[in-house]
Amino acid sequence: MKAIWTGAIGFGLVNIPVKLFSATQGSELDLDMLDKKDHSNIRFLRVNEKTGKEVQWANIVKGYKYNDKYVVLDASDFEMASAKKTSLIAISNFVDEKTIDSLYYETPYYLAPEKAGVHAYALLREALSKTGKAAVATFVMRHKEILAVLRPSDKVIILNRIRFLEEIRDPSELPLPDRQDIKPAELTMAVSLIRQLSSEFDIHKYKDSYTAELLKLIKSKAKGIRIKEPAMKIVHSKSQDLMEQLKASLKIKQKKAS
Repeated sequence: MKAIWTGAIGFGLVNIPVKLFSATQGSELDLDMLDKKDHSNIRFLRVNEKTGKEVQWANIVKGYKYNDKYVVLDASDFEMASAKKTSLIAISNFVDEKTIDSLYYETPYYLAPEKAGVHAYALLREALSKTGKAAVATFVMRHKEILAVLRPSDKVIILNRIRFLEEIRDPSELPLPDRQDIKPAELTMAVSLIRQLSSEFDIHKYKDSYTAELLKLIKSKAKGIRIKEPAMKIVHSKSQDLMEQLKASLKIKQKKAS
């Protein structure tokens, strides 16, 4: 794996040199965009809006429009804005991980120690495990401040990016039903169905089957084999009554269990 950020974890007065690695990878197929007429690849160009000419990466700079004029920034400007935050994952406090709403979670990364930080890294990892706490920290990556949670998982410390409060939309704008609209009998039946379908979460049970089916279709199409469009098989209750639908769902589960 290739590190995407290098710096240190700030744990009190202890600095732990670390590297940051992406913990995820895409499972979808790498599809190219093509011209419908001749299947030529579509390229996206960086074009100067005044001249219409393509601009090379080496000649592109970043700027912020201020008072109708652009203030151009270079790499040193981003560094000077907060040199500490660009190189330090600063732990501010420790919390119970369960108190962080899943709505805030974004992207997971792996943290691995540099040679000089192996012992301190292991110490932080074991201390987090023993206390059951997660560390809340901030740092800057790719010119953006990151709010993150650090937690142990076996031998690795996982850094999860989480969203700032101002990045979360207010759900009050949505047309949501009131709780008093739910009938007690319906709620009891729904709870029973949930309990029947409950089990321990096992990530190994879940596979990206759509990608596999799409690749199968692609290979067949490449051989000139026409695949028959599958008929949708959605089993549902014929009744429009919610209680009847719940009862029918419970019966289906009971039959499968027997």
